[in-house]
Amino acid sequence: MIRTPGTARAARRIAAAAAVGGGGVTALGAAAYGLLLAEALVARRTVGRPHGMEGPPSDGVYGPFGGEPIRLVMLGDSLSVGLGTSDPAETPGALIANGLALIAERPVRLTVAGRSGATSAELGDQVDRALKARPEIAVVFVGANDVTSQTLPAQAVRHLRKAVLRLREAGAEVVVGTCPDLGTVRPIAQPLRWVTRRWSRQLAAAQTVAVVEAGGRTVAFADLLGQEFDTNPAEMFGLDRYHPSAQGYLQIAYAVLPSVCGALELWPEPRARRAESIYLAAAKAAEEPGAEVTATRVGGRATGPHGRWATMLGRRTGARPRRA
Repeated sequence: MIRTPGTARAARRIAAAAAVGGGGVTALGAAAYGLLLAEALVARRTVGRPHGMEGPPSDGVYGPFGGEPIRLVMLGDSLSVGLGTSDPAETPGALIANGLALIAERPVRLTVAGRSGATSAELGDQVDRALKARPEIAVVFVGANDVTSQTLPAQAVRHLRKAVLRLREAGAEVVVGTCPDLGTVRPIAQPLRWVTRRWSRQLAAAQTVAVVEAGGRTVAFADLLGQEFDTNPAEMFGLDRYHPSAQGYLQIAYAVLPSVCGALELWPEPRARRAESIYLAAAKAAEEPGAEVTATRVGGRATGPHGRWATMLGRRTGARPRRA
């Protein structure tokens, strides 16, 4: 169990360092770097290789409908390209595009700008490509490689914030799936699994702060994917025991689709909880399955004594998704 107050303090510290352009400190301190590196070398020898180095090409138009397509772009790391799958229809971009088309009753044109192995520092180039597609909605999955590559959290968050700002300035709605819980990866041994779990969730909370302040919305992957993947690793992980299986990617798409539809005003927003400091909301979201965090106002004001006001929207339902 990760303590929410501690995560909130870490999110505030990382976000503050990102805002002023400093390198900041790691979420766990410098001592964790040596441990992470040593254990990662061991884990790398035991983790198998996925199918290829990129996911199957999935760009195209989805949905059996006429009319002008909704323009959807996917950015980020291996999760955004569906690394480990062999069928384009099983990638999260295709799953989200098909679901969005059915709900909107319009075709969806998908452009995948993500790249396997990408860190947040590479989002700038991805945004350059994505903007050529004139997106109406952008979905970003990033963070895991920032942890495994030992990127300073403040630097990772700063790059993510800039990417969201550019997409928003171009008129796109933005939904970010925050850093997943790397503590569920079985080839990573203890105590590194505990270290990466804490590190992942602190980075996810800091990402939430940056994204909401930049005008986007986030979906918490940490506990949502952590619970499912930790309980059913054989089903949710692929052959390499690191990337998701087809069922795992379906779970990811299932978590994000309602927020995508909500951003495009195609889905009724769930009842919001009371407004609170963005840092506390971000920390709570890192612990709650599928929680979405968005900006809000209190008494007509966007900020309060402890920073921007935010609220959580609980979107997850109890049923697990299955392919039809």
